[in-house]
Amino acid sequence: MLDLNYVRENFDEARTRLQSRGVPADALDDFAQADAERRRVISESDQLNAQRNAASREIGALMKEGKRDEAEGRRNEVNAWKQRIGELDQLREAAETRMRDLLAGLPNLPHESVPVGKDESANVEIRRWGTRPDFSFTPRDHVDLGSALGILDLERATKIASSRFAILNGAGARLERALINFMLEVQTREHSYRETLPPFIVNRGALFGTGNLPKFEQDLFKLQDDRDLYLVPTAEVPVTNYHREEILEAAELPLKWAAYTPCFRSEAGSYGKDTRGVIRQHQFEKVELVKYALPEQSYHELESLTRDAEAILQKLGLHYRVVVLSTADLGFGSAKTYDIEVWLPSQETFREISSCSNYEAFQARRAQIRFRRAGGAKPEFVHTLNGSGLAVGRTWIAILENFQREDGSVVIPEALRPYMNGLAEITK
Repeated sequence: MLDLNYVRENFDEARTRLQSRGVPADALDDFAQADAERRRVISESDQLNAQRNAASREIGALMKEGKRDEAEGRRNEVNAWKQRIGELDQLREAAETRMRDLLAGLPNLPHESVPVGKDESANVEIRRWGTRPDFSFTPRDHVDLGSALGILDLERATKIASSRFAILNGAGARLERALINFMLEVQTREHSYRETLPPFIVNRGALFGTGNLPKFEQDLFKLQDDRDLYLVPTAEVPVTNYHREEILEAAELPLKWAAYTPCFRSEAGSYGKDTRGVIRQHQFEKVELVKYALPEQSYHELESLTRDAEAILQKLGLHYRVVVLSTADLGFGSAKTYDIEVWLPSQETFREISSCSNYEAFQARRAQIRFRRAGGAKPEFVHTLNGSGLAVGRTWIAILENFQREDGSVVIPEALRPYMNGLAEITK
């Protein structure tokens, strides 16, 4: 959530930066009206408090002079002012609640380094790694490959659940599990992340903290009972909320977490997009990287988090590029995001496999995650960051498509073979 005081004190700048994200120019009008009402009632309350204090002193003097009737008349005035002050306090609280509610529905302000644009065409590629495979045959997509190898079954998944679910069998299931273990091992052993296995079900407060609620409730799977619980859309939600409503010590930061979870998304509004195969599913697996950082270090931490995610693709030998998202393409809570996109031969294009974002204090303010510097300083909000390290299903797809042979078999990257019991290829 945006800082209420910052928006009040930098109203025009906040509106301009929100407009660069495609937010309508009048989105802050209600905020301005509520703020004007807040200022008005505070001014009236201050005036009445000053009058009440002066009258109280006058009443004391009248009592000493024995002018009880006159003092009683002044006391009645003071009581009326006191009642009005109570009414004004309620009006102020209502205005502030309205302001906070309005801010809860607005996205984060983009960092100054983010390219301004009207859509994803303004995204800027900043680097590439590796080279695309050179096939002497027409490469097949992951659906044809997986189905022919007997490791992917979409038809029975639809029978069991619905469309946009998949069943992985045999070496396909083993490959998924190997990727999860490989990703966690790299991040914990080589990049000093601490592994955590959080709940796969979260409450409303956790989803509000990360910015999923209230704006994106339609994208979530909610349990049908009275506990107000939801399936996790990503491990970002439980891990970011791990220190919700806590005050950390500055010396502890940065905190670095790596977590595997299944992810559940309704994909509302995405019908017709990526319907073939397992590119966009209601259930998929992901290894998530989450950081809590000092504000002055968070953009350094964003660069290192992105490199940590890239390391997985490099070890697997997969061609990819890194793109910085424009203002129009940023996620709701992000101040800056790098998308890592892997090459898919069947589509002859790059597809997102990780988004690495700095949320600055946006999530921490919603979740009340703070830290205290040495010397008993006033608590400040941490900066939170996260990124996929990686989306497991899309990595699975990339391996099938990039390492396929003409006969339909698939070579397992060397880095993964120890996690596949030494299996070097998937064949019929």
